[in-house]
Amino acid sequence: MSKMKYALLQLNTQVDFVEMPASHVYQLTALNRRLHKELDKLTAGNVPELGHILAECEQVEVVAGQCRILQGLTYMNELEQSFAAIEEKSYPLISLLTEIRALQAQLEQWYEEEEESQLD
Repeated sequence: MSKMKYALLQLNTQVDFVEMPASHVYQLTALNRRLHKELDKLTAGNVPELGHILAECEQVEVVAGQCRILQGLTYMNELEQSFAAIEEKSYPLISLLTEIRALQAQLEQWYEEEEESQLD
């Protein structure tokens, strides 16, 4: 299996690790920063809370029960669903959703290729 990296994600007091292919974790960090820049511009009442990526690391051993390791594609699917549910009228939300969906599609392709290589 290819090398994985982890993004340390904090939302309020919850700390999680998002497991991503090492080749894609920087994209998650950049997307997270971009989304945070744009959140204040959204006027809808149902804007989701978004954690902050605090660090990237190559290995994780969770020793505290309250921390989770989230699979990257699962995290991206949840992120896409939460932003797709925003009922925004004033701000072009489509650009943010496009960025989320682009990384989501890249991860889907990566996992498919990884699965195919496991079968060979």
